[in-house]
Amino acid sequence: MPLTILVADDDFGTRLSISDYLDLSGYTVITANNGVDALSMVEKHHPDLMVTDIMMPGMNGYELVRRIRQLSGFRLLPVILLTARTKTEERILGYQSGCDLYLPKPFELEEIGAAIRNLLERSHIIQSECRFTNQDETNIPTYTKAENGRISGSNQVQKSQMLTPLTVREQEVLDILTHGFSNIEIGNHLHISPRTVEKYVSSLLRKTETSNRAELVRFAMKHGLVE
Repeated sequence: MPLTILVADDDFGTRLSISDYLDLSGYTVITANNGVDALSMVEKHHPDLMVTDIMMPGMNGYELVRRIRQLSGFRLLPVILLTARTKTEERILGYQSGCDLYLPKPFELEEIGAAIRNLLERSHIIQSECRFTNQDETNIPTYTKAENGRISGSNQVQKSQMLTPLTVREQEVLDILTHGFSNIEIGNHLHISPRTVEKYVSSLLRKTETSNRAELVRFAMKHGLVE
């Protein structure tokens, strides 16, 4: 079955050129001309990847990505922001909103195609690992909050799966991080600096023996550390 890609852009010409190219490349393409419709289509059609413009009526691309990252089933949905806004601070805002890649206009369709293939391959690997680990429930330890506010495991597991107890603050950071929020947003919520948030994230990566945030989220979901 062909993979489904959602293209969201208020410019008809851009939507048409990308859609035609992806259709010829073998994908199933659905489109939206504003952020509100795009969010609805994500929930309805469950696309494998989304390409979205930033400047759209109703809901801009930044807000669209943030809203998608708050949906538990789409925290790892690959998202490409495609926009004419190329200032450094705007690119930073794009990544903070939760996008995977920021491509400036004007663009080459071949570059978009290569980026899409790369993100889809990575997404497939992550999903395959998640399905594999979920099939072996007997090897998944159960973690509960102890009276001292730390996380403790109830099942015996291999040393490589052992989780060093998390502090209350680390658990708070982990809970918010899995919803796709940036360090700034996590810091604002917990009333700490982004630099302090990054220290907690680094500690979480070390304790879970993961190398990036995507792996950390996958580990947390696998071991029941987040709802």
